Amino acid sequence: MIVSLHDCTPPPWTHRIRRLQHQDPPPSSCQIPSASLTKQGERFLFSLAVTRDPKSTSRLISKFVSSSTQHMSLNTLSHLLSPHTTHPHLSSLALPLYSRISKESWFQWNPKLVAELVALLDKRGRHEEAEALIFETFSKLESRERELVLFYGNLMDAFCKHNSKRGFDDVFYRLSEFMSSSSSVYVKRQAYKSIVSGLCEMGRPEEAEKLMEEMIVQGFEPSSFEFRSVVFGYGRLGFFEDMERCVDKMESEEVVDTVCSNMVLSCYGDHNEVSRMVLWLKKMTGSGIPFSIRTYNSVLNSCSSIMSLLRDTNSDGFPVSIGGLKESLSGDDELVVVEELVEESSVLDEALEWGSGEAKLDLHGMHLGSAYLVMLQWMEEMRCRFSDGKSPIPTEITVVCGSGKHSSVRGESPVKAMVKKMMIRTQSPLRIDRKNTGCFVAKGHVVRDWLSR
Repeated sequence: MIVSLHDCTPPPWTHRIRRLQHQDPPPSSCQIPSASLTKQGERFLFSLAVTRDPKSTSRLISKFVSSSTQHMSLNTLSHLLSPHTTHPHLSSLALPLYSRISKESWFQWNPKLVAELVALLDKRGRHEEAEALIFETFSKLESRERELVLFYGNLMDAFCKHNSKRGFDDVFYRLSEFMSSSSSVYVKRQAYKSIVSGLCEMGRPEEAEKLMEEMIVQGFEPSSFEFRSVVFGYGRLGFFEDMERCVDKMESEEVVDTVCSNMVLSCYGDHNEVSRMVLWLKKMTGSGIPFSIRTYNSVLNSCSSIMSLLRDTNSDGFPVSIGGLKESLSGDDELVVVEELVEESSVLDEALEWGSGEAKLDLHGMHLGSAYLVMLQWMEEMRCRFSDGKSPIPTEITVVCGSGKHSSVRGESPVKAMVKKMMIRTQSPLRIDRKNTGCFVAKGHVVRDWLSR
């Protein structure tokens, strides 16, 4: 069933908003840090978890906020608001933590933060508190239509993350009102953009595509964002014919780029369509669309044979050369994947800095499979540069792999463990840097001699 923009029941908080009078505009917003929890935040949440008395809980929250930096406080709140929080049993404390943070002198009201809090409260059935926050936000932004439509866009995103149909329908109604009543082209376009994205996130790409057709009728040309949303919406559900049809439309508008291609590859990978990934990689190469780190991540995460080699602790280990990897994948579709990736060296070129003082390979942003393949490419590239005599020998060689701060398990870096194992098995002179444990270092001439053996 296709939802009509003119056939929606108003949400309960709409009537309160319509009676609202003009108020002062809000202060500027502050940045919300990522939801990766700090060590101090972990200790704080552990203390909350073992506390049962409400007064003690309130004292702990107040003490934590007053003694913490702005980043630490907002980081902990952001972690509790995330649908992927590792402390879902403490998410009920997000509102009192937010209330205490809002009293700090450094606090700046942030509509995105409020949207995430509203969605969490709604998910927990605390609808009155959620509606009160929406009403409060409207009171701040009533006369600033552009900021208000962006808030509802944030709210749409937050409800979709929690898969809240109730919340989605409420915001759908409000955004549809903007589309029918606003005189601002910017506001109308933002409303269309948020609804198209939201429909796709809620698994309704067909309705989103219909809405894009309505945009055209209303004189709005869909942007690459709307196209990508629909492409990913179909692909995530495994509706590849519809996804490819939308991609064909994008190609006619010349808006198929690396970002769109990575979405297509990710969808194929999620459904273990390795042969389709191969065809798309070939298409990217033929069309001159460059690969990116995300291309590597999207493709190699779905290569089960390669990933099993890296995760198998009982075997002799993974191959430590591209030739060895290809041999182990003989007869497998993943062999063609590797051949396509290594033929185009833009990802290695982006990750490698070369100078007379230092040659540095930065593996940040790469998942385990990507870092592994890039390391194999790097060793071949280094061997070629040292042997041709055209490149200066750097004083120092550095491989940056990180120490595990952003790993799903704090302090553990699968990339670092893989690099360390590779260095040992190849008898590499690179060792963990004493000053930075997330790096492997060695003198340039020593690395040259090692690779020349």
